[in-house]
Amino acid sequence: MHEYRIVLYWSPHDDAYVAEVPDLPGCMAHGDTQQSALDHVQQAMDLWIDTARDLGRPVPEPRNRPLTPV
Repeated sequence: MHEYRIVLYWSPHDDAYVAEVPDLPGCMAHGDTQQSALDHVQQAMDLWIDTARDLGRPVPEPRNRPLTPV
């Protein structure tokens, strides 16, 4: 599990919960429930980090860690 801050909100436009990771540009996921969005964003973070490493790009350190683990 990653220690990046996750911003979770309801998007009426998408009719879904959206989870974004501000420290990983473009890393986000959605779901029908809050938990589903959080589960999907964990997978998205794994893919984001793996892709950055495969391309030789830096992986940012978490800047604003959550108060409690997600």
